[in-house]
Amino acid sequence: MILGIETSCDETAAALVTEDGEILANVVSSQADLHAKYGGVVPEVASRRHLELVTPVVREALEEAGTSLGDIERIAVTRGPGLIGALLVGLSAAKALAWALRLPLVPVDHLHGHVASLFLQPDPVEPPFLCLLASGGHTLVLDVQDHGGYRVVGTTLDDAAGEAFDKGARLLGLGYPGGAAIDRLAREGDAEAFAFPVARVPGLDFSFSGLKTALLYKVRELAADELALRRADLAASYQRAIVRALVERAIAAADQIGADRIAVVGGVAANSELRASLPDAALAPLALCTDNAAMIASAARYVEEIPFARYLALDAYASTAA
Repeated sequence: MILGIETSCDETAAALVTEDGEILANVVSSQADLHAKYGGVVPEVASRRHLELVTPVVREALEEAGTSLGDIERIAVTRGPGLIGALLVGLSAAKALAWALRLPLVPVDHLHGHVASLFLQPDPVEPPFLCLLASGGHTLVLDVQDHGGYRVVGTTLDDAAGEAFDKGARLLGLGYPGGAAIDRLAREGDAEAFAFPVARVPGLDFSFSGLKTALLYKVRELAADELALRRADLAASYQRAIVRALVERAIAAADQIGADRIAVVGGVAANSELRASLPDAALAPLALCTDNAAMIASAARYVEEIPFARYLALDAYASTAA
């Protein structure tokens, strides 16, 4: 049995997963309400909240699984990328537990964790496949040939898709997190009302900064009363442009590498229009789209563990591993 811990951003999570990928418990404590008043995640606030929550969340996961620390065989934890202070809370907790229980520790790359959310029961997806990973901090197209990793074939040149949703929601006066707020409002609007640009950049990369600027200019053009009347149309059109960029690049990448299947993971994978636009894709279950610890424990099944005590000097990384 693997205990997974995830604290890379603003979710404090713990999960129990078996070696064959069965989820026994998956507990996530979100800080969305805490950060909503700031319009985004405040790293220092997130780190302090993780300190308060990590022990109760691990305890709740154990209770939900009906097990105890004595039954754990490995501890898995997100090492990076993410907010460095937040990551250090989870890594320190995982090292303390592993050392106290004389267990090995498995450091997991957060992005590998998102891909590995597809490997869990009851419907695991077997490689090879082309994976679109779209979240608040990352937008990538990945060539996944086996369970143990991936090859990046496309990335964003500026904002991530989830970041574009959050910034767009702020411009439209909506709440945080922005992706969910835009998705809800867009259902009431006309996605063809405004022609927002889809950036055409070389290769298989993405760019969302121009789209965000186009929305800013359109909001400034409209009088306050007209903006209120057209807000749903703006949300629907803006969402359509983001989804078009993601879908077109994913399909182009699959054609280029010869992939027979496309999979979609990450927080943006919960977007209703994106899911509808790729009906034949392997979609991460909604509960596993946003950051969670089950995906970290899943990835740990395919990552080399560090034996007892050798991991005490292990450090986190915010962007790329040392």
